[in-house]
Amino acid sequence: MKVINSINNEHIKELAKLNIKKYREEKKLFLIEGYHLVEMAKKYLVEILVTNEKDIPKWFDENKVCLVNDKIIEKLANTKTPEMIIGVCKYMNESKTYGDKILLLDNLQDPGNIGTLIRSSLAFDIDTIVLGNKSVDIYNDKLIRSTQGAIFKINIVSRELKEVIEELKKDKVYVIGTSLKRAIPLNDVGKMNRYAILLGNEGNGVSEDLLKLTDINVMIPMNKKIDSLNVGVAGGIIMFYVNNN
Repeated sequence: MKVINSINNEHIKELAKLNIKKYREEKKLFLIEGYHLVEMAKKYLVEILVTNEKDIPKWFDENKVCLVNDKIIEKLANTKTPEMIIGVCKYMNESKTYGDKILLLDNLQDPGNIGTLIRSSLAFDIDTIVLGNKSVDIYNDKLIRSTQGAIFKINIVSRELKEVIEELKKDKVYVIGTSLKRAIPLNDVGKMNRYAILLGNEGNGVSEDLLKLTDINVMIPMNKKIDSLNVGVAGGIIMFYVNNN
């Protein structure tokens, strides 16, 4: 295994650049931190950096391990008190087959919200998540951490949503929009086997041009004490209902 002790080492400098989106996209690599995420990301790992040889996973090739010091981990990590392990991963595969249950995300900007939705998607049998081009980068470190590893267990693609919705409708997939206007209560939605649920931006909801393409728009019935729910919460409720209806 390699041993590096300087934060000014060229390899470490190159890895640190992966915390910037444009470098991630150029190299098709991203960083993860923590023992749990490294374990979950097995099939995508290309290198591991640790401070203690005892922390090297038994299933990983020691020739791809770099032994480093605490300062190097702190340079690469995005948390204040990181666990002493960093994984370097290749970009995840995007399957062209979406399956029968799909989640569409229009211009979501909060990494934590998307992380929550990814975990809920895994829990409620969503096959594919499609992020619209204006949504936050899927390889954002906060987003990855908030998924607790679920990101490595579900198909996620980034595409123009208008094109995706048009393709899904041609393929007889029922597209369910979410809106507080011109919408029916969620509990009036009947059973369906093939569907796509469309969720929108935290402040503005689903864009009007996409709502015009949906087969139906729904709202979650609530009392009058509050007018809306966090998109992560709302998405979980809708996915649960439609999956178990």
